[in-house]
Amino acid sequence: MTTSTVTWLTQEAHDRLQAELEHLSGPARQEITDRIAAARDEGDLKENGGYHAAREEQAKNEARIRELTEKLRNVRIGTPADDGVVEAGMIVTAEMFGDEMVFLLGSREIGETTDLDVYSEQSPLGAAISGKKVGDSASYTAPNGKEITVKIKDAKPYQG
Repeated sequence: MTTSTVTWLTQEAHDRLQAELEHLSGPARQEITDRIAAARDEGDLKENGGYHAAREEQAKNEARIRELTEKLRNVRIGTPADDGVVEAGMIVTAEMFGDEMVFLLGSREIGETTDLDVYSEQSPLGAAISGKKVGDSASYTAPNGKEITVKIKDAKPYQG
């Protein structure tokens, strides 16, 4: 049994991913299928580089289609409530090691539309601060094994 998570996206990011899915599922899929058929017609498949390259591209295309389908099936679009609670779609100001950092908590897909650093809700940092309020502190274990404490200074909805 798999567990899926909800992905927060801006409308712009959602539309971009939906358009990519439609392209990959339609014209791109057909183009790859046509190349496989043409390469198959050339004969011996064991030494047919074009055939193997097209099959590899087909596998990558199908994997991306599955990824996008799952992501778009479990998506939340819009602006979160401005209640000071850290959740996906919030610009978070946090203090770490005495320094202040500002970042967006959300999907990497949004990273293309903002200059802010984007941290996933599933990242160690994101998981530690999700649900915390302004003034709360949280800690998490970094990949290097060190315990890092984070204090939430501000959390405001991302407006895009």
